[in-house]
Amino acid sequence: MTTPHGRQTKKKVTQILSDSQGTEALSLLELIPEEQLVGPLFSHFYAMDELIKFRSIIAMGELALRLSHKQMEKARILMRRIMWNLNDESGGIGWGSPEAMGQILYKSPALAMEFKSILFSYLDHRGNFLEHELLQRGVLWGIGTYLKASSRDLDDTTEGLIFAHLHSLDPVKRGYALRALINADRFNAKAIPKHILTDSEPIDIFTGWNFVTSRICDMTCDNTVSLAIP
Repeated sequence: MTTPHGRQTKKKVTQILSDSQGTEALSLLELIPEEQLVGPLFSHFYAMDELIKFRSIIAMGELALRLSHKQMEKARILMRRIMWNLNDESGGIGWGSPEAMGQILYKSPALAMEFKSILFSYLDHRGNFLEHELLQRGVLWGIGTYLKASSRDLDDTTEGLIFAHLHSLDPVKRGYALRALINADRFNAKAIPKHILTDSEPIDIFTGWNFVTSRICDMTCDNTVSLAIP
């Protein structure tokens, strides 16, 4: 049961995520005690408003980074909680969790050393593959975000798995797969399927604090849109 104090904090976090921009919002959230901030951020992973969901994911990355600097074990516990949300036994679906994992690992090289293989495994049928189509979107976004910080961690197997999603019927998955390859410096116009270079399907791309709409084909020449890293 949420306490009155907890409801106040959640309301405050919601207001900050809704009304403040980028650096200002993250600075305001940093003033909230870490143990009080975790719950409200997690709750917004399930927000119907995709903008609030993604902003909470960015804020969770900053929170995990602070925890990793102060007390690494607390950061590990946070990561395990996110991973648990993706476990069938948790009773939930895990909305926002793969995106949050990618954002956290992008921000924290120390956590990436321990958890990057798990994030990659969510894309692999031989690993911890997530069958839900919308969670697959999240995995592609999370991996693509992490690879901007560490493109050397993309091996041939994972690259092939990402590449396969360029043929998805879901335009968002096609776009997120393309974003991941660009972020990993693996974009090669000669190797990319021709249909991607002419794919005029518009998708919304989160660019650090807001969304922009872009055609998939335009992402191949507009890094501001395709990278989408805060």
